[in-house]
Amino acid sequence: MNRSNDRRKLLAAASAAVAAALAAPAMPAFAARARPLLEVWKSPTCGCCGAWIEHMQAAGFDVRIHDVGNAAARAKAGLPAKFGSCHTALVDGYVVEGHVPAEDVMRLLAQRPAALGLAVPGMPIGSPGMEQGDQRDPYDVLLVSREGGASVWRAYR
Repeated sequence: MNRSNDRRKLLAAASAAVAAALAAPAMPAFAARARPLLEVWKSPTCGCCGAWIEHMQAAGFDVRIHDVGNAAARAKAGLPAKFGSCHTALVDGYVVEGHVPAEDVMRLLAQRPAALGLAVPGMPIGSPGMEQGDQRDPYDVLLVSREGGASVWRAYR
């Protein structure tokens, strides 16, 4: 048995691994995390909030639930009450209020606009978590600015 040869092979393999890691491009914090963490404040008895959480988990989000209601969380995040819904979430520095589709949240995280977050005010039928068979209400996902204004991020008709 040649211990010197074994050590050289081991050192060569370790050096190659370190060199590969150093040569890899730096990944943004979001990309380094396999599944983004979504913190949700909701009522402990709200079924539609639970259905929306399942929608988000199916889309690849990890979820931490706070069953204490959402009014205080919404206010602390700085989201005006006029954009309110039944649950408030935080993800990677953004507020997500109400039944926002996962696809829109993923787009928000990818594009990273200078904004407070997204909101679907109220509880429109047909939005994620508010499914009622084939019934669908038209609704808008709003991009809410840090100053309290909003623009349409995506319209669902």
